[in-house]
Amino acid sequence: MKYQVLITGSTGMVGKGVLLECLDDSSISEVILLNRSQSGMNHPKLREVLLKDFCEVSTVRASLGKPDACFHCMGVSSLGLDEEQYSRLTYDVSLSLADLMYDLNPGMVFIYVSGTGTDTSEKGRSMWARVKGRTENYLLAKGFKKAYMFRPGLIIPEKGIKSRTGWYNAAYIVLRPVFPVLKMLSGITTTSRVGRAMINSISRDLPSPYLENRDINHAAKLVF
Repeated sequence: MKYQVLITGSTGMVGKGVLLECLDDSSISEVILLNRSQSGMNHPKLREVLLKDFCEVSTVRASLGKPDACFHCMGVSSLGLDEEQYSRLTYDVSLSLADLMYDLNPGMVFIYVSGTGTDTSEKGRSMWARVKGRTENYLLAKGFKKAYMFRPGLIIPEKGIKSRTGWYNAAYIVLRPVFPVLKMLSGITTTSRVGRAMINSISRDLPSPYLENRDINHAAKLVF
């Protein structure tokens, strides 16, 4: 089988890791990038669609085809944002994207990159965790054939990928000498493993809709 996938957030650390794995995988025939700005990458399987306001994603509907999977890797930090602002950039954006993806192909796999500590009760003290939880709840209830919430904790960047957050990069520079050891720990994942796990989810049912680092690592090792 050959699959068409759509990726958001491919200019970020996680999204780029997913993109590189998709480009290297022979089962992926086309990768559609939905971004606010150009990725700067060229590849025969790659097609880019630019969109400034993701709440208006329906305006580019005709350019998106009928993807077999949507890997929603786009996200923003809650730092400096109040709940209304963060909700618009997280919940509202994801809702608009999911609604359109469902219209295009309800049989697709929809994956949302959330985060460890997400609060699906929507009642906890942490603002970002509540908003992420509300987002997860909406996506899981939407009705996709398969939907998975990836909740990574510490992610080690691979293949030359850098984080867009300055202090993350500084921390990675300090930790780089021990990366080989860290990669052996089941509670730590990598950008490549996140990408592999997402690709594997298209043709394999994963045991839970919620995947922490250990689950991501296991899904990345599935052999067909």
